Amino acid sequence: MSATETTSTNWLPDAKAAFASVEALYGRALDAVRARVTKDGKLSNELIEVEQHAAHGLSWFATYVQGLRELLAYADRLSAEGAYGEVENLLTRIGFAEYLAQVFGGIPMSQGEFVRLSDFGLSPADIAAARIPQVDGLVASGLTTASRARLAELIDHHEAAETIGATGLDETLEAIRSEMRKFASDNVTPHAHEWHLKNDYIPLEVISGLSELGVFGLTIPEEYGGSGMGKIAMCVVSEELSRAYIGVGSLGTRSEIAGELILVGGTEEQKQKYLPKIASGEILPTAVFTEPNNGSDLANLRTRATREGDVYKVVGNKTWITHPVRADVMTLLVRTNPNEKGYKGLSMLLAEKPRGTDETPFPAKGMTGGEIEVLGYRGMKEFEIGFDNFEVPAENLLGGEEGKGFKQLMETFESARIQTAARALGVAQAALDLGLRYAKERVQFGKPLFAFPRVFDKIVTMAVEIHVARQITYFAAREKDEGKRCDLEAGMAKLLGARVAWAAADNALQIHGGNGFALEYPVSRVLCDARILNIFEGAAEIQAQVIARRLLEG
Repeated sequence: MSATETTSTNWLPDAKAAFASVEALYGRALDAVRARVTKDGKLSNELIEVEQHAAHGLSWFATYVQGLRELLAYADRLSAEGAYGEVENLLTRIGFAEYLAQVFGGIPMSQGEFVRLSDFGLSPADIAAARIPQVDGLVASGLTTASRARLAELIDHHEAAETIGATGLDETLEAIRSEMRKFASDNVTPHAHEWHLKNDYIPLEVISGLSELGVFGLTIPEEYGGSGMGKIAMCVVSEELSRAYIGVGSLGTRSEIAGELILVGGTEEQKQKYLPKIASGEILPTAVFTEPNNGSDLANLRTRATREGDVYKVVGNKTWITHPVRADVMTLLVRTNPNEKGYKGLSMLLAEKPRGTDETPFPAKGMTGGEIEVLGYRGMKEFEIGFDNFEVPAENLLGGEEGKGFKQLMETFESARIQTAARALGVAQAALDLGLRYAKERVQFGKPLFAFPRVFDKIVTMAVEIHVARQITYFAAREKDEGKRCDLEAGMAKLLGARVAWAAADNALQIHGGNGFALEYPVSRVLCDARILNIFEGAAEIQAQVIARRLLEG
């Protein structure tokens, strides 16, 4: 492929025609699956479960359609701004061609699980009609040895500290990115692997530094002591900090979840009391939702909170609670009405607690816990917690009304999933950084590993998929900032981002060969950290189920 071909945008009209054809094909797949899971004019939960492969596959098909759409939007937007260069063109063109090829050849839902167009009930005639000449032309011209080699060459000469390809964000957001990158480079990256290996807490000095940078109050309105910025800024901060260490990138998650819960569901008194302290970092929150036997099945949550006078007494068990020892307040999901089954009996408490230590993790009456040792996602520590008549003042019922807990929690899920997608981008970028550095430094058979096509192809694939996932994530954040419903896009961003992070970490470790399997190499940590992204904030299968349900409901 010549230099002229790698910079030309004359492929975009064909791409838009191909996209229209794929979008129409997706519409037919949606209709076909909906017909298979509908009974007596209504969606059937039983049939959706029977057709789970097709239903979840539909979520992935929709995610790919969204990815293709956002790649085209990116190309148009940056072209109009005069910022669409050769790197941007190659990332976008290869990504578009690859995702087109996967739509027609099989979309990977995970390693070893693929969904194919025939799984939706589409006929060979339907598929052939949608595979217009532009589709095959784009795949043939975009996925060439020359185009991948040229992108690898550009990446080879790229500054490792930068993001590959223009993000299309404004100067303010890029300034925030630079500030976070510098902080992480100075205070996190040199120490992250040691913290991981020792299972140490992230030092309080680092948390103080994040407070000074405004990380904990980033999206809290100015009237409550925050910066009043949007979810795009949250994505930039989460991505850059997670690129250094996912534990540091996730510290802000606790404040984001608690802050949004209080903002959308709290009384004015609760907002005035808690939000400024969360924004300043004076208090650290943690989310206490999950139970040992329920996992994602919150409708069967059992932890009870019984009101006695002016307090609630909490009894029950929680698990997979992140950073609870050093937290000052818990957003605690409980069942306040034992006679109301399902979601309607749930309420959210703002449960204050004293900070603990390793020796005395929970110095609160009626509260005990034990650490869960984990492969990765360290630095904050995970715990199981038991409550035995743990007391919470009745005035700390979020919103002052029982039975609203699940609804309040649902209102935060868009932001939580967007932020998780951003954390996934950071982890994937860390894998790319490590893989690229090792491939350029490691010499085998007389030349750097990066000189071998199977190696630089891995790097190119990482860069391209990060690019696609970033476009969906930023789009979801923009939609949220504009006050639009974006649960689908947020879910898609999280679904794809988690898969991309795991694939990037796996490929980066493969590039390291045997050294990647040694604990001393940071890529081993990144692999462990990447694995959790497909599980928390909704496991990939649950995420696909939620997306599918929304798609099928129309």
